[in-house]
Amino acid sequence: CCLSSLITGMDLTIANLAIPSIRSDLAASAAHTQWVIAIYALVVASLQLLGGAAGDRFGRRRVLQIGMAIFMVGSLLCSLAPSIDMLIVARALQAFGASMMNPVALAIIAQVFVVPDERARAMGIWGAVFGASLALGPVVGGFLIDLFGWRSVFWINIPVGVVAIVLCALLVPESRSATVRGIDPVG
Repeated sequence: CCLSSLITGMDLTIANLAIPSIRSDLAASAAHTQWVIAIYALVVASLQLLGGAAGDRFGRRRVLQIGMAIFMVGSLLCSLAPSIDMLIVARALQAFGASMMNPVALAIIAQVFVVPDERARAMGIWGAVFGASLALGPVVGGFLIDLFGWRSVFWINIPVGVVAIVLCALLVPESRSATVRGIDPVG
């Protein structure tokens, strides 16, 4: 759960340093490069409630793993994007996966840690990892860009995501909400 928090949080800030290189390499306008950053935050914020509801309905571990897989595919597509438009679409896909990860990871923590002190500690660790990820994004991003170019800021998500999916399969019990509300298409 913390690894999913780490990569989703880092991606909020890691691409910021890559913007000048992206703009130059893909001959992008300032408006297009702004969308590379904005689309991620917009999609994550817009779909988090849907991600949490999907976890309650279909199984939290399953939705977390699917979200991580979508996030990794989006990351790979970001790193391979031949144009700014494709990069924006790939960032939206990446964000769609991220929108499943954070609410479901938090629900898993609440489900697994039933003793109040342990739950508080686990949620505190999860929150600290997310906070650290926001600070790590620019540091790791700058390091990767200097060594390998802007596309490398998306590569880091793939090995971390693979490890997270495997650990999730091994360590996280499947859980669903005991009471699932009906589908509310208007809501």
